[in-house]
Amino acid sequence: MTLNFSAKITVDAKDKTKAIFDSVNTDNEFYPENPVKTKIKFDEKIDISVESEQLTHLRANLNSTLRLIQVSYDSIESVKIQDKEVS
Repeated sequence: MTLNFSAKITVDAKDKTKAIFDSVNTDNEFYPENPVKTKIKFDEKIDISVESEQLTHLRANLNSTLRLIQVSYDSIESVKIQDKEVS
């Protein structure tokens, strides 16, 4: 008997969501030999669906994806330009 493990996560980063999706999805597209079936979709929010026969593979994939999302968000925030009044 083979067990399948799956998880679904939705991410909403407001105005940063599309940029984060582009970053994460590019990484996903260039790893076709990934043992975890990973689908990332964008429709105002990022929807991530993962499925694997190995729980450890699923966990590792989720950790990597969520860290990439966090790093993308933090990078965008770090270069945020603040409006300053000019006297």
